[in-house]
Amino acid sequence: MGTIFRSEEMSLCQLFLQSEAAYACVSELGELGLMQFKDLNHGVNAFQRKFVNEVRRCEEMERKLRYIEKEIKKEKLKIPDYGENPKAPAPKEMVDLEATYEKIEGELREVNTNAEALKRNFLELTELREVLIKTQNFFSAHRHEMGSLVHDAQQALSQDEVGFAPQQSVQLGFLAGCIPREKLPAFERMLWFACRGNVFLRYEEIQQPMEDPVTGDPVFKSVFIIFFQGEQLKARVKKICEGFKAALYPCPDSPQEREEMLKGVSTRLEDLKMVLNQTQDHRHRVLVGAQKEIRTWIIKVEKIKAIYHTLNMFNFDVSHNSLIAEGWCPVRALEDVQMALKQGEKTSGSTIPTIIHPMKTRETPPTFFRTNKFTKGFQNIVDAYGIASYREVNPAPYAIITFPFLFAVMFGDAGHGSIMFMFGLWMIISEKKLLAQKSDNEIWNTFFGGRYIITLMGLFSTYTGVIYNDAFSKSFNIFGSAWRPHYEESLLEVPDIELTLDPALFFRNSTPYPLGIDPIWQLSDNKITFLNSFKMKTAVILGISQMLFGIILGIFNHIHFRSVLNILVEFIPEVIFLLSLFGYLVSLVYFKWITFDVSQASCAPALLIQYINMFMFKYTADGGDQKCNPQLPFYTGQQTVQTILLVAALACVPVMLLVKPFVLRSRHNKKLRMRGRLGAHSTDALIPNEIIGENSSSAMCCMELSRMSSGSSEKLSVECSGSHDLSSVSQKDISVNTEGTTTSLLPDDDFEDDFEFGEIFIHQVIHTIEFCLGCISHTASYLRLWALSLAHAQLSEVLWQMVFSLGLSMDIPWFGSVIVFVLWMFWANLTIAVLLVMEGLSAFLHTLRLHWVEFQSKFYVGDGYSFNPFSFKFVLDIESLEDIK
Repeated sequence: MGTIFRSEEMSLCQLFLQSEAAYACVSELGELGLMQFKDLNHGVNAFQRKFVNEVRRCEEMERKLRYIEKEIKKEKLKIPDYGENPKAPAPKEMVDLEATYEKIEGELREVNTNAEALKRNFLELTELREVLIKTQNFFSAHRHEMGSLVHDAQQALSQDEVGFAPQQSVQLGFLAGCIPREKLPAFERMLWFACRGNVFLRYEEIQQPMEDPVTGDPVFKSVFIIFFQGEQLKARVKKICEGFKAALYPCPDSPQEREEMLKGVSTRLEDLKMVLNQTQDHRHRVLVGAQKEIRTWIIKVEKIKAIYHTLNMFNFDVSHNSLIAEGWCPVRALEDVQMALKQGEKTSGSTIPTIIHPMKTRETPPTFFRTNKFTKGFQNIVDAYGIASYREVNPAPYAIITFPFLFAVMFGDAGHGSIMFMFGLWMIISEKKLLAQKSDNEIWNTFFGGRYIITLMGLFSTYTGVIYNDAFSKSFNIFGSAWRPHYEESLLEVPDIELTLDPALFFRNSTPYPLGIDPIWQLSDNKITFLNSFKMKTAVILGISQMLFGIILGIFNHIHFRSVLNILVEFIPEVIFLLSLFGYLVSLVYFKWITFDVSQASCAPALLIQYINMFMFKYTADGGDQKCNPQLPFYTGQQTVQTILLVAALACVPVMLLVKPFVLRSRHNKKLRMRGRLGAHSTDALIPNEIIGENSSSAMCCMELSRMSSGSSEKLSVECSGSHDLSSVSQKDISVNTEGTTTSLLPDDDFEDDFEFGEIFIHQVIHTIEFCLGCISHTASYLRLWALSLAHAQLSEVLWQMVFSLGLSMDIPWFGSVIVFVLWMFWANLTIAVLLVMEGLSAFLHTLRLHWVEFQSKFYVGDGYSFNPFSFKFVLDIESLEDIK
């Protein structure tokens, strides 16, 4: 629980890796996934780094694997996923992998090229066969039409522009070919306009689709035959055919020649079919062989590429033939990192050990929480608002309970909650099978990723539905109602009569309903009035309780960061302000519930009026019955108590606003005076006398320095961080301990830039105003718990009465069952689509807002950055099956 309550302690480590062991060590760290490396070559061009050639080789292998994978999918072969996770191969194995991929790619490309050429030839022969068949049929079936066609052509061509010329015989030529069916109308219009109607076009559709030799898509074509006279029209027709990419095929004039050509084409087609089948079988065998190994190959290449990308982030020490790396690592995982480095040394056969050296730094470490499959969803909800600052209190463990509970307050329905709970439970039980499907549907992956959140929301909604006594807008009557009317039966039999149940007469005070709301409220006309009062007060109580809990969590941050000032001038005033104003309102609610019984209900003071009068300092009732006036005080001494609370709340405002900025300025001025006193007598140098102590694990050394001045010398106890070589210790790394005060010897410019009184004062003003106004607005914001609960209940009731109850009220002997079944299906679909999906999403978003704004704003800063370790799991974007065991 400690690691999820607060982010893990991080350490900046420096690694010294020998060149021959670097690859294996980084591979082991990638399998471990607990080291975030820093780019020490951020100013170096990507093409100038040491391992750029290896990265290029990996990218080339990726290109070949993508091509092989595309061909496998084109063959409609399923790539098996056995959950394997092979280790990264050694660098010397890259040559074998490259040769294997190149061989398979070359073989596939050769087969595809041959198959494409064969398919193109097959397509041309198929089209030629169709042209011959269609042409033969056309000439056979239209002999008389052809005779009249020739006669018309002779009549048309026997006339010139000025009159008639002697008649002569006309010889018509023709062209036949194939054209895509969608181009045929435009093709016909172009022939008509370009040839001025002097050509005759006949066409017929090919029924079976052709296969495109490149893409394999079906193509629908038509056979056409064009009659013309003269070489000029022939040339014009050919150009138009070329423009429309229509294929022209030779077609003999005599029927005998066409018949002989058709037989030869059919024979060649049969031979081509046999060759194509053999080519396809060979291609299939190659792809089946690659199908079994393609996933393993992809993982290996991705790991190799990730390793070399990481190695490019290291500095290369030429003198020692080693690589120097820096990175963040959890302190608890240092031993695991060292074991991984030793395993890498053993794998590579290196005899020189790898050195890991923790470093001191002023950089803010990344934030890292160890999560599992249950807590991961809630942590993602918090991270979506902002990554927690380093070592800041994490809201995620509390959201595990508060998030589904606040959702359930708005979604309180035992029926709907049960459906949601069963849906989430099904996803949890079947998660291994669902994970193995590797779905790429984003909506489904979102639901599946939040399966534990959905399950808890459904479970809590079932509980609140029982408390509200509401299931599909119907109530449970398990224990019987506590209301006992004493009206006579004759009065109860009167139709359309409204009766009132007075709790003082018809309610048994000794036996209230054992669990939740009494079922009789479901039938009452003033149900909304009663439930409104109950749910609204409950929403205020829950909201103020959660805000107070958020403020209390803030003290753990102040204690951890040792900020006594924040405890005194922020935490304590905030608690007093919230409890004095809004905590008192909650106490009045409970006081009214406990103090006033049924007999005093009509004379109970009004909470809202009492709370408004508290700020107006009004405590006298004007007019009306002085014994039964809503403005009368709740208890004796109420004016004194409320005045003290209001004054205490107002007094906390200047404390939160003014104290902290001026205290910080006073501390800053004190440091400046101390710095001036130390610098007034100092000379140009601090001379080290002797090393007092050394701690290699923390890279800290203590020394004694002599400060030389014009009139005297003074010895100072100094702590320095960084290197053990005193000559390399800079002035920024030294802090002087004198007269019980530790002062950092920083340059004046850097020191003064750390403090800006104006910025701090403005920040404190914003924080104070935001908190004070936020307490009011956030309390009102929690009323959405009441509003959405009421809306959900009313929508469920309307859907029941207007859809399903219509079928139940019909008095039809046997056909009524059919009507009820149809209406039930309609009602069930609307229930799932509207009440479960849409209303559930709405309640989820409102719950999200209550946690992000109303709850987390009381203690959560969220200005950190996430810990992104070098991990093969993240690189491959896979979820290990070990997480679900």
